[in-house]
Amino acid sequence: MAACSACAAGGDAGGLNPTSAYGYAERLRAFRQGLKESGFVEGQNVVIELRSAEGQFERLPALAADLVRRQVAVIVAAAGPAPAFAAKRATTTIPVVFAIAEDPVKSFKLRPTALAADM
Repeated sequence: MAACSACAAGGDAGGLNPTSAYGYAERLRAFRQGLKESGFVEGQNVVIELRSAEGQFERLPALAADLVRRQVAVIVAAAGPAPAFAAKRATTTIPVVFAIAEDPVKSFKLRPTALAADM
């Protein structure tokens, strides 16, 4: 699983969500299952640090900064561009994994090579 190739060195995964984690319970279950299938079992060899803004989008930068302070190996930004932007602004060294329908090169002003690094 590309999202946790950074976890292979023993790092933790950070999750950043703009709403309640309850709204994304199925996606979170699938994420945990994908980690497990890749050999990462929560509580055994990886910790998932979840941060939810509970619908208060203005909290996203502080939540992203908290994940950076905790030195997670990767930040998984869920549910649209707002958490991905917050994570990108909080760090230049921690990989940010996201899935959005928009063009990330245009939206994030990224170089295409930055996107291909973990593919």
